[in-house]
Amino acid sequence: MWLPALLCMLTQLGLSAGGSDTTDPDAIFAVNNVTAATDTMVQPHFDNSTKREYTAAVGQPAYLHCRVKNLSDRSVSWIRKRDLHILTVGVHTYSSDARFAALHTDGSDEWSLRVAHAQPRDSGGYECQVSTEPKISLSFWLTVVVSKAEILSGPELFVRAGSDINLTCIARHAPDPPSINLSSFIYWYRGANVVNYAQRGGISVETEQRTRTSRLLIARASPRDSGNYTCAPSSSDSASVVVHVVSGERPAAMQSNAIQTTSNYALVLLLTLNIRKEFIDTILHSIMTLYFQTKLKYTSTPSVISR
Repeated sequence: MWLPALLCMLTQLGLSAGGSDTTDPDAIFAVNNVTAATDTMVQPHFDNSTKREYTAAVGQPAYLHCRVKNLSDRSVSWIRKRDLHILTVGVHTYSSDARFAALHTDGSDEWSLRVAHAQPRDSGGYECQVSTEPKISLSFWLTVVVSKAEILSGPELFVRAGSDINLTCIARHAPDPPSINLSSFIYWYRGANVVNYAQRGGISVETEQRTRTSRLLIARASPRDSGNYTCAPSSSDSASVVVHVVSGERPAAMQSNAIQTTSNYALVLLLTLNIRKEFIDTILHSIMTLYFQTKLKYTSTPSVISR
């Protein structure tokens, strides 16, 4: 009997000593935090650790994921912010655009909005809203981009026979990979065919999904390995490079000769454009003199009339 009374007395003493009249901001914030934490234990609330900015490639599906704790009998809606259009309520779609759909698994706290075949016009703000009173909402941002692949070696590559072909491809502005990475593969083609690992040894591919980078390595290249190689990410536009595997002369020397030839041509063109005006005038004067002399010769020759 005496223990509850003692606890009650200590509690009252603590309140009267520090009490609700405290002016310490940290103390007030701590009390509010406890209250907020207590409320969120019984009220619906968002998982604020959820990612809120997403990127999708044109033509690929886009997903926005909203997690709501303690939803109980409340409903979750997705709203497009630019026109306040209600897209979905629960798992039902309220849009004439059939590309929008709500995804939810029973027992899960995740409510996802899927935008099939995303287009640039779908970029913008979206809102996940819970039907509490007052309503609570969480904003998301979707960016739809045109993703393109890039091969770092450029459009043409010369390789000496016996050395390695090393091609690196990066999918620029690639979308975020979904939970199941079915749309994050990067394929390599030679001509119209997928690079065949079984056709010969020494071929390997390393793909880093986080950076959307893929490296194709062909060891001990021979002239038969020459051709058009294409990097084709599953969710990006492809890129190609023409590979020349040459024997004998070093590729560096070939490139040096090409540069020298280009330089010589540029020099000739520059000299041609910088011919002095006096020389041009002389050429024109000679041409005009020759023209008038020839005309005078033919006009002064008597005509022969047949009888």
